[in-house]
Amino acid sequence: MSILRLTFLGTSAAMPTLHRNVSGLAVKADSDLLLFDCGEGSQRQMIRFGTGFSVDAVFFTHFHADHYLGIIGFLRTLGMGGREQPLTLYGPAPARKILDAAIHLGVERLAFPVDVQELRGGEIIARKGYGVRAIRVDHRVNALGYALEEDVRPGRFDPEAARLLGVPSGPDFGRLQKGQTITLPDGTEIKPEQVMGSTRPGRRVIISGDTRPCAAMVEASRGADLLIHESTFSDDEQARAIETRHSTAREAARVAQEAKAKRLVLTHLSSRHDVDPRPLLEQARQEFSGPIDVAYDGFSVEVPLRE
Repeated sequence: MSILRLTFLGTSAAMPTLHRNVSGLAVKADSDLLLFDCGEGSQRQMIRFGTGFSVDAVFFTHFHADHYLGIIGFLRTLGMGGREQPLTLYGPAPARKILDAAIHLGVERLAFPVDVQELRGGEIIARKGYGVRAIRVDHRVNALGYALEEDVRPGRFDPEAARLLGVPSGPDFGRLQKGQTITLPDGTEIKPEQVMGSTRPGRRVIISGDTRPCAAMVEASRGADLLIHESTFSDDEQARAIETRHSTAREAARVAQEAKAKRLVLTHLSSRHDVDPRPLLEQARQEFSGPIDVAYDGFSVEVPLRE
């Protein structure tokens, strides 16, 4: 997987504001396009920010209205656009009950198959070159966070070492890079480990969804390239955060610091912080020593390859 790009479609908590839509995140993973949550108006945001509609799967964190109502119109738009290939929707229970109703709302049937799969914490959806792992989090309803985890990448190919072993430039170089043993004309076998460096770790992106800070999120985020954590409230709203099972920006930053994540992005902001999220950023910076961003609609993050 070479491309790993995240585009925030909505960064507001509970309701849209003049500047922020409700929850939605588009993730480009090579040729795949994934959605994490699909709040009302997400399809318009996808047009606005140029993500395209060729979505391969949708992952819901939970089923509060601001996280899933946009799927109703989005599915109908895909149908009107001539989509034929199946689409899978993932989420925690009661995903089947809620999403089955959404799929059939207003139409007898869609022109393409839609499959709904319920996930529990720890389950992994394997895709080409990466997987998406569900994380049980602490919210008012059954809720999941997600870890997008790239497969271990092969080491770098050393063409000079291959030539010294008598391997001619050309197709045999490619075979060795794919992990295949080759045989030279004189019968000598050359194994990939003779010309390949050490394997390289894949990238990891963690998406908290709505949650109180919790041990599961810390554990999932250890050493992550990027932690996207909800930060609905500021310090002076701590009681409200506990009551509603959300996090403050300071608490999100503590999760990142304890996990030693490489980068933190704050999202899911209360309307109180719609225009000026600087207090959230300042409070988070007191807890986390790495780079921090407060997401806004259209904010895009490229996660570079690990070396």
